[in-house]
Amino acid sequence: MANRSNRSNRPSARLKQQTLPLGNNKSLKIGPIVMSQIARAKPNVVFDTYWRFAARRQDIFFRRLSGNPPPWTGDPVLLEYKFTNAYRASDRVSQYLIRNVIYSSDASVNEVFFRTLLFKIFNKIETWELLTKELGTISFRDYSFRRYDSILSRAMERGERIYSAAYIMPSGGRSPSPQRKHQMHLRLLERMMRDEVPARLSDSRSMKEAFALLRSYPTIGDFLAYQYVTDLNYSRITNFSEMEFVVPGPGARDGIRKCFTDLGGFKEHEIIEMVTDIQQAEFERLGLNFQSLWGRSLQLIDCQNLFCEVDKYARVAHADIPGITGRTRIKQKYRAVKNSFSVWYPPKWGLNKRIAAEVVNVPII
Repeated sequence: MANRSNRSNRPSARLKQQTLPLGNNKSLKIGPIVMSQIARAKPNVVFDTYWRFAARRQDIFFRRLSGNPPPWTGDPVLLEYKFTNAYRASDRVSQYLIRNVIYSSDASVNEVFFRTLLFKIFNKIETWELLTKELGTISFRDYSFRRYDSILSRAMERGERIYSAAYIMPSGGRSPSPQRKHQMHLRLLERMMRDEVPARLSDSRSMKEAFALLRSYPTIGDFLAYQYVTDLNYSRITNFSEMEFVVPGPGARDGIRKCFTDLGGFKEHEIIEMVTDIQQAEFERLGLNFQSLWGRSLQLIDCQNLFCEVDKYARVAHADIPGITGRTRIKQKYRAVKNSFSVWYPPKWGLNKRIAAEVVNVPII
């Protein structure tokens, strides 16, 4: 399994050597350069908001985890609207995927891939729980298109939504034989299993190579392929560094345009890479006390997601600064729920025992 992070050609914005902790007792040292290339990209006031948002959202996470009662912030925008965590793996759906899907049962490459992709296609906890209620243990070994299709079709007839609204899932376009979207996705998953994609992913030498393999299948574009390879990388199928490769999604591209008046000739993925590299210096510049994920710094996927979230945040906090799409409203309102919760991350990150030593309600699995 690969575990590479080839970043020697990456544009850097350091003015002095700093150490970037990657987690799992690993770190990256970035040497000095003469000029700050991030300044060449001309950041504006929203760029400062990007870091303040990350620090405040992470502070909410730790206040909740510690069992403090709401409100967990004084930020009026964060109090009114719903935003994802600073770390992607801390989000509710990602946590459910890691604990209840990936590491729930059979650890074979085929079964973990099948469960992970099946869950992520719908990306909805309720859909997964519907399937487990009807089928018991979900496994490719016992897979039947007819049974899965029947369960999902009946749910739709009852008026239930089986897909999350978080991702726009393509329908697959015109087909010689008319089929519902979920039927097309089940057939797609069948095809990937026939093509031995799980084993081919496991043999991939880099995250980019694994991304390209997933991207080669119908209806899986750049954004979904990057999300899927990140989710699969939580498992033992692959072991890539999250600092190796990034693909900016539509929301992140909008957020980048709001943070910079000019990209200075850099591509959007290079902006994300540079921003990830300078995180420690930026928090220090703004006097922010950012609490990392038990020593694991923000990774490329996290900084990509934060651009998406700051795009939404800026619609209210910086309504005068337009993005690409011109959206002006945040759809989802935030509702504080006073309940205990715990977190558990991929064991290969080496965080869970450390967390359990500090937080009472975190189990060791």
